[in-house]
Amino acid sequence: MKQRPAHSIVLTLPFLVAACFVHAAELTFTVTDASGKPVPQAVVAVFDGKSAPTTNTATGKIIQKNRQFNPDVTVIQTGTAVNFPNEDTVRHHVYSFSPAKKFELKLYTGVATNPIVFDKAGVVSLGCNIHDSMVGFIYVVDTPLFAKTDANGSATLSVPAGAVSYQVWPAGKLKFALEQKIKVEGNATVKVALP
Repeated sequence: MKQRPAHSIVLTLPFLVAACFVHAAELTFTVTDASGKPVPQAVVAVFDGKSAPTTNTATGKIIQKNRQFNPDVTVIQTGTAVNFPNEDTVRHHVYSFSPAKKFELKLYTGVATNPIVFDKAGVVSLGCNIHDSMVGFIYVVDTPLFAKTDANGSATLSVPAGAVSYQVWPAGKLKFALEQKIKVEGNATVKVALP
């Protein structure tokens, strides 16, 4: 059996490494408000026209504890099912009248019997019929490329190179505050100043 010369392997490695960098980049989003302060829990979603949402079988969880939704801001991909376990000693009545998902989980403790499937993109505002101070938001996006900013208003996503668009929602807003198109050519920081 004839062996391939070692140099032919070495020559192909740089090509493979270069190809990886052409097809993906790290985008770090820094989100600030109009005064320049970081915006934590802002939702960032990137749409590249290539990463089509797949049939999602994931299950998420939003816990009710201390009469609060935890987390109070959640971002999920279309098709995700979410459980709403109640860890309080009082009963809760979780509901949403949002166009993206209308549902109602009548008074219960423990875990409601079935998770709720969020099959339409949009913002879902959560409430409790018994405790008016309980408010939460679920951002349902038609892309697998999404993140929530940290306490410094920062979030990093690995995205394909090429033309993409992104949307940013500040926590608690029902409509996205900013939508832009950019060209991704390599790792970059995207500074987003919300109005």
